[in-house]
Amino acid sequence: MLTSMTRQRPLAHFIGIAGIGVSSLAQWFLAHGWAVSGWDRLQTPLVRRLKQKGIRVKIGTPGAPLPRGAGLVVYGQTFISNNPQLTRARAKGIPSFSYPEAVGKLTDAYSTIAVAGSHGKSTTTSIIATMLARAGLDPTVIVGTTLKEFGGLNFRSGKGPYLVLEADEYKRAFLRYSPTLAVVTNIDREHLDVYRNLCAVQRAFLKFLSRVRPNGAVVLNRDDHNLFSLRSSVRKLAAARHIRVAWYSLRDSGARRIRKYIRIPGEYNISNALAAFHIGRMLGVPEAKILGAIRAYRGSERRLEFRGTYQGAPVFDDYAHHPTEIRVTLCALKEKFPRKKIVCVFQPHQAERLYRLFREFRSAFDPADETLILPVYKPPGRREEKMRITSEDLTKAIQKQQPSKPLFYLAHPENLKKALGALGALHAKVVVMMGAGDIVHYTDSLIR
Repeated sequence: MLTSMTRQRPLAHFIGIAGIGVSSLAQWFLAHGWAVSGWDRLQTPLVRRLKQKGIRVKIGTPGAPLPRGAGLVVYGQTFISNNPQLTRARAKGIPSFSYPEAVGKLTDAYSTIAVAGSHGKSTTTSIIATMLARAGLDPTVIVGTTLKEFGGLNFRSGKGPYLVLEADEYKRAFLRYSPTLAVVTNIDREHLDVYRNLCAVQRAFLKFLSRVRPNGAVVLNRDDHNLFSLRSSVRKLAAARHIRVAWYSLRDSGARRIRKYIRIPGEYNISNALAAFHIGRMLGVPEAKILGAIRAYRGSERRLEFRGTYQGAPVFDDYAHHPTEIRVTLCALKEKFPRKKIVCVFQPHQAERLYRLFREFRSAFDPADETLILPVYKPPGRREEKMRITSEDLTKAIQKQQPSKPLFYLAHPENLKKALGALGALHAKVVVMMGAGDIVHYTDSLIR
């Protein structure tokens, strides 16, 4: 148990501390009396906030020495092989855990509410966290985005019994967790470098549900075909483990009530809020407090986040990097700005995803009026096969399919301002910067 080690081990060291999950876990250790240090390749705004909280962070090459006195090492999943610090820690016999292993131990110590799904995890986790905090349940929260309500951080330290956790399926991380309550927002063909096909993704989500503690509960999206098609298996699993199952749908009466309160756009966010609504009801939170939390929720970082204006055009930042996310996010902007043209600037994330979902990417930008596609972002630390499909290939494929659509490949993103200028006056348009890579830096350059 990590909680029992706090009196024995004075220093926890985090390899890959700039990662959204690892950084959140590091703050849990800091809040529980550990000295905390970390290493990563790049300085980020989140790392600067960690330093302000008293966490010692080294930035640079991975050859930096392991801090003296380290009694525990936690590493991100992209740093498993050939990291010198991790190699030294193991050679010295220092207990070393991957991020999912460490979080898995935490889930044993709390009544954990784990939110999984191919899309919508961060928003759903954030709304649940906001709801429990406003209801006085004082949750601990580990989430994959930063929240204004948490002072621009991705962690909340609470004294209550609940841990609200974003449960990622990448590399089967969520199969380490043992939740009391679980949410699945949807299942899609995502992380195919790990799962290869949809059936394998579905099997992994069923295994995740089998990790729910006996007499626990699961909240599942009935509107998602890939999830609802598993209902027979879910029913058998629930009967065997005495788990309560609640299916939710946008056709429910609760969705109609949520529409009157929610302030963030998009049908998918109504669905996310509905999942949170069901969790609140299961925990006995009064409906007025649930709806009040949904109304109070202001959105999170890089989830249709308004960043400023550029030449009169509102500029939004969004994390969407999967075709499904791209399409629904663009539709949400259309809904919010029905009289403006939508300009999408997209940076594909991970060559393997672009290759495996190439057909879906070709139609993902249909709701946008104008689109600029940047070169593929290659996540540091992830091994990828030779690029078989490029951003330029995607651009050409869409242009061939829709020759009249204003869509262009921008080989040099530093020329973004010129490219936007070439599209004509921006005052009647909305710009959305989209992707899971470093496109956020180009957003910063626009709104300075």
